[in-house]
Amino acid sequence: MNLLTKIRAVLVMALIIGVSVACKSKQSELTRINVAYFPNITHAQALLMKGQGALERAYGSTVKVNWIAFNAGPSEIQALFAGDVDIGYIGPVPAITGYIQSNGDLRIIAGATDGGSVLVARNGESIQSPKDLAGKTVAVPQIGNTQHLSLLALLSANGLAPSASGGNVNVIAANNADIVNLMNQNNIDAALLPEPWGSILEKNQNAKIVLDYDQVDPNGIPSTAVVIVRKDFMDAYPEAAARFIQAHKEATGYINSGAADAMKVINAQITEATQKPIAEDILASAFKRLRVTYEIPAASITAFANTCLEQKIVPNLPDSNLIDDTYIK
Repeated sequence: MNLLTKIRAVLVMALIIGVSVACKSKQSELTRINVAYFPNITHAQALLMKGQGALERAYGSTVKVNWIAFNAGPSEIQALFAGDVDIGYIGPVPAITGYIQSNGDLRIIAGATDGGSVLVARNGESIQSPKDLAGKTVAVPQIGNTQHLSLLALLSANGLAPSASGGNVNVIAANNADIVNLMNQNNIDAALLPEPWGSILEKNQNAKIVLDYDQVDPNGIPSTAVVIVRKDFMDAYPEAAARFIQAHKEATGYINSGAADAMKVINAQITEATQKPIAEDILASAFKRLRVTYEIPAASITAFANTCLEQKIVPNLPDSNLIDDTYIK
């Protein structure tokens, strides 16, 4: 190879490297992040961060933060699959089923809340325990969501089953606000739903708390919400994922510190989404049933995964890659 040929080869290689670096730089340039959440206090950190503009400060003016509200987990999972959501808050059960359905394209990277769900019975119903749900109609926010799986585990532990599986408990799904209306109209006998809706039924309709937040799941206090992310987003933008979790941890600490304005910001965000503010006594009652955290509830996730398998909701258990605790360490 003569000198001229060698020079040309070096120049071509330099051009290839330059283009590669430029492309890599371009790919790592985040301009928009789509964040999922529910307008429930079980997604307390999301509501606080949204209300205080925490993510906007974390990412700076070059990144557009787009908050997307959902009512239940399965619909959020579909948005993750479609690439319409990058990261967000969701129940552990949809996170498990989504991980298996996508062959591992999702990751749980933080915990959010534990507890926060209750089993309530309509005023006048003689439901004293889960065994009394036989022959009754029980509502959950969505089939396949976390409260639904808690209910299935509860029925199984008490020798009962939903009518869809040959049992005599009629399980239906409805939006949380609609569950309140259904109970008010005597169209359902009981409901297993997240806060603040349990406290709303208890305070406004004299509904009876049959099982409190630490009794609704036979496996112990269940995880209610976790932080989930698309693996391809996390791989492409690891710093963005890290900044999100840092903001999430700060929001967790702020809420747990008892800061007076935290509840006001959270309530304002719920009001914005639902057009109905929550009374202070109901909000206080709801938060007593909730543990706000960023630690990943591995034991609860495992218990939910086992229930999913037992109920034939998933064909197999998720592997250990479902959980990635890198960012909370």
